[in-house]
Amino acid sequence: MTRRIGVDLGTTNILVYIPEKGIVIDEPAVVALDASDNKIVAYGEEARKMLGKTPESINAAHPLKDGVIASFKITEAMLRYFINRVSGRLRLFRPDIMAAVPVGVTSTERRAVVDACIAAGAKNAYLIKQPIAAALGAGVPIAAPEGHLIIDIGGGTTEVAVISLGDVVASASVRVGGNRFDNAIAAYIRKKYSLVIGEQTAEQVKIKVGTVLPMKKELQMEVSGSNFVTGLPESIIVYSSDVLNAVGEELQEIIATVKTVLQKTPPELASDIMDKGMIMTGGGSMIRNLDGLLTKVTGVPCQLAEEPRLCVAKGTGIAVEHLDEFLRSVLWAKS
Repeated sequence: MTRRIGVDLGTTNILVYIPEKGIVIDEPAVVALDASDNKIVAYGEEARKMLGKTPESINAAHPLKDGVIASFKITEAMLRYFINRVSGRLRLFRPDIMAAVPVGVTSTERRAVVDACIAAGAKNAYLIKQPIAAALGAGVPIAAPEGHLIIDIGGGTTEVAVISLGDVVASASVRVGGNRFDNAIAAYIRKKYSLVIGEQTAEQVKIKVGTVLPMKKELQMEVSGSNFVTGLPESIIVYSSDVLNAVGEELQEIIATVKTVLQKTPPELASDIMDKGMIMTGGGSMIRNLDGLLTKVTGVPCQLAEEPRLCVAKGTGIAVEHLDEFLRSVLWAKS
């Protein structure tokens, strides 16, 4: 009898939060389609295992790109599938859904998310800005008259915002995130070692040996793929310095976005941020030493939130559970 649901509709993962139960679904935002009639064959984890391994008769794809809906019908079907999983196909009540969206989305993109929620079976649909949801999930007292700077690095976007009195005071968004890191790593390995690797392998490299600052003791791992010249399978050893060199351009874009927001911040709030520091959330923020790099380049202390990947989902759940308190933070509502 689920009446209220919080959804983090991410580029890489979809997380569903139910008040009093917590996060009940945490699966890849991937759908596998039958190429002949576009019927959905698999969702979530099952579909992710097919990425890069499908025959011509099946396509595995992400229905969201850069934090926004790329394919409306597939996103709606995916949402309906996950909502049915948590509240059952036969339900007496249609649930209220709170979904998080990037700060920089257009009104058309916002409407697409709301319409997808309603089409998937929601009675009322509410949108909340991702940095506000991330701050709530990280335990930040957003309603207080003090400044908090949140850096939310997801799969498709990086959202940087100063929050005070329950809303965003200054913000900037850039379409750089964990997926861009993965693509950069794959491109670098292809260029340096003439080895072609898939996106899942690139992600494993980022997780296991990735860093954004030089390390005293280099990490290494064995990577397998196809030789770019011969086309034959091959294995090589990659190092943490390879990741450091690969993601430099993406990091510069994130750093520039953080600096832009700091420059737009009113002096009183800047003073609060200097005292409290910046808080990083999102799966993309978990790459080694990113907090140290941001502290170094901005001069403002930076720390990683607890369970950063889950912050936005927890925040949407808190907001939908205490809807009356957070109505001022809601970006859009439709029933």
